[in-house]
Amino acid sequence: MTNVGLARLQFGGTLLYHFLFVPLTIGLGLLIAILETFYYRSHNDVYRKAMQFWMKIYLVNFAVGVVTGIIQEFQFGTNWADFSRFVGDVFGAPLAIETLMAFFLESTFLGVWIFGWEKLSPKVHLFAIWMVALGSAMSAFWILAANSFMQEPVGFVFRHGRTEMVNFFAVLANPQLWLEFPHTLFGAIATGSIFMAAVSSYHLIRHTNDEVFEPSFRIAMIGALIGSVSVFILGHEQAQHLIVAQPMKMAASEALWHTSPIHAPWTIVGTIDTKTHSDPFVLQIPYLLSILAYNRLSGRVTGLLELNHLYQLRYGPGNYMPPIVWTFWAFRTMIFAGTTMMLIAIIGAYLTIKGKRPRWLLVLMEWTLILPYLSNTAGWVMTEVGRQPWAVFGLLRTPDGVSPTVSVSELWTTVIGYGILYLSIAAAAVYLFLLIIHQGPSQEQGQESEDESSKHGYLLHGHESLRHAKLPAQYDDMH
Repeated sequence: MTNVGLARLQFGGTLLYHFLFVPLTIGLGLLIAILETFYYRSHNDVYRKAMQFWMKIYLVNFAVGVVTGIIQEFQFGTNWADFSRFVGDVFGAPLAIETLMAFFLESTFLGVWIFGWEKLSPKVHLFAIWMVALGSAMSAFWILAANSFMQEPVGFVFRHGRTEMVNFFAVLANPQLWLEFPHTLFGAIATGSIFMAAVSSYHLIRHTNDEVFEPSFRIAMIGALIGSVSVFILGHEQAQHLIVAQPMKMAASEALWHTSPIHAPWTIVGTIDTKTHSDPFVLQIPYLLSILAYNRLSGRVTGLLELNHLYQLRYGPGNYMPPIVWTFWAFRTMIFAGTTMMLIAIIGAYLTIKGKRPRWLLVLMEWTLILPYLSNTAGWVMTEVGRQPWAVFGLLRTPDGVSPTVSVSELWTTVIGYGILYLSIAAAAVYLFLLIIHQGPSQEQGQESEDESSKHGYLLHGHESLRHAKLPAQYDDMH
C-alpha cells in the first residue's frame, strides 16, 4: 500500500472511530438537560436518579471522544502537511473557535455541573447542563464549517499556491454547512434517544428500577421520533444539493455510469462491474431517483462517464470517479438503516403516547441500538469517500495533500500502533458501559424526604449522587 493509501486509511479509521462517540455525546447531553429540566420543575426524585445514571455513561463516552479527537488533529500536521498548508488559513479560524469557545464551554460547564451540586442554586445548576448541551452542538457546528469547505469551497482566494480566507461570513453561510449541520445534529438526537431507549428497555424487561427507566423510555421515544424523521427530511434536501454541488458523488451513490433517462429510477440493490462500467443486475423503483433529485417525476441525473469527461476538460487529464462500490453501498446502508430506525421510532412513539409498552417493543428497541451507528458511519463513508479523488473539491486532489517526508514504514508503524491503542480504548469503554448499565442507578440515596429535597434544593442529593457514581477516588477526597 502506498503512503497515500495508508494516510487515508489511518485518518479514515480514526475519524470513523471518533464519530462513534460524537453523536451520543451530543444527543445524550441534550436528553440529560431535558431530564434535569423536568426535575427542576417537578422536584420529582425519579428524574434526579435518571439524569445521574445517564451522566455516568455520558462521562465515559465524553472522555473517549476527547482522546480520539485529539489524535485526529495531530494527523493534519504529520500525515497531511501539504493539505494543512493549502487550507490552513481557512481551516484555522473554525477549528480554533471550536476549541476556544465550543469545547471549553462544554468541558467547563461539565465540571461546574459535576462539582456544583452543593455550591449552586438549582437554576444555575440547570443552566450548566444546558451549556454542556449547547457546547457539544456548537463544537459540531464549527468542525462541520471546516468540513463543508472541503465539500464546497467558498469565501477564499488563491495566494502563493494556497487558499486564504477573505470572507469569514461566506464560510459560515456555506449552503453545504446548513444542510450538513442540522442533519448531523438530528442524527445525534436520534442516536442518543435510541441509546437511552435501548438501555431503558433492558431494565424494563427485567423490571429493575422501573420507576427510573419508565420516564427515560418515554422521553427517549419522543426524541427518537423527532430525530429520525428530521434526519430523513434533511437527508432528502442534502441529496438534492448534491446534484448541484457534487454531481459526481450523487452519480457514484447510484453506480450510474451513463446519464439516466428522463424518468430516472432509483436502484434498491444491484451488482457493480467497475471494469466494464456496467451494472449486470439491478432492482429498481421507477421514477424515484427523479423525485429524490428534483421533487418531480421527471429529471435526468448525469452519469459518471459523462461527468468524468466534463471534469477532464475542466481540471485536466485523470480519473475523477470515486470508489463506486464503497459509495454505492454506503449510501444504501445509510438509507436502509435510517429508514428502518425511523419506522421503528414512529411505531414506538405512537404506542408510548397511547400509554402502551408491549414487551415486543422493548425487545425491538434493544436491537434497534445498532441502526443509528450503522447509519451515521455509512453516512460519513459516503460523504468522504464519495468526494474522492478530492481532498478539497475542485481545488486539491487527495494525493497532493499528503506529507512528502513521511515514509510507508512510518505510516505502517502508526497505523498498527493506533489500531492497538484504539482496540484497548474500545475494550475499556465497552466494559465500563456494560458495567454501568448492568448496575443501573445507585440504590443508596439520601435520607431526606422529597419535601426536604425541595426545601434544600440539590445540595445533599447532589453530593450523594456523586459519591455513589463511583468516580475516581480523588473526587471523593475533594469533598
